[in-house]
Amino acid sequence: MKQIDEQHEKLFEIADRAYKLLTNDFISDKYDKIIEIIGELKEYTLFHFKSEEEYMLSIGHRRFLSHKVEHENFIKDIDNIDLYKIDSNQDQSVKEILEFVVNWIDIHILNQDKLIVES
Repeated sequence: MKQIDEQHEKLFEIADRAYKLLTNDFISDKYDKIIEIIGELKEYTLFHFKSEEEYMLSIGHRRFLSHKVEHENFIKDIDNIDLYKIDSNQDQSVKEILEFVVNWIDIHILNQDKLIVES
């Protein structure tokens, strides 16, 4: 489980980069950076979810299917981000991405992933 926890730290790093972008008043056009963060978030979570799901299967985690559905919903939410909306209101978009990641960390990682250890 240490490997999974280390992977979770990367999500904290991505959230931190989003926060730093949000609070950076010296960058007037943040669109490319926002798209970069979204891309990294999707790419990394696909890698992380695969690792986590393989681990859950290896230990016979009884909530595997419902956990996998949560992962799939996360990816769908990322895929459904409106890129045109981002360009028209960049700071609000960064706030929404940051809230999305923080909520995921709070609800999923700190609660659902904790159940993996307890199985």
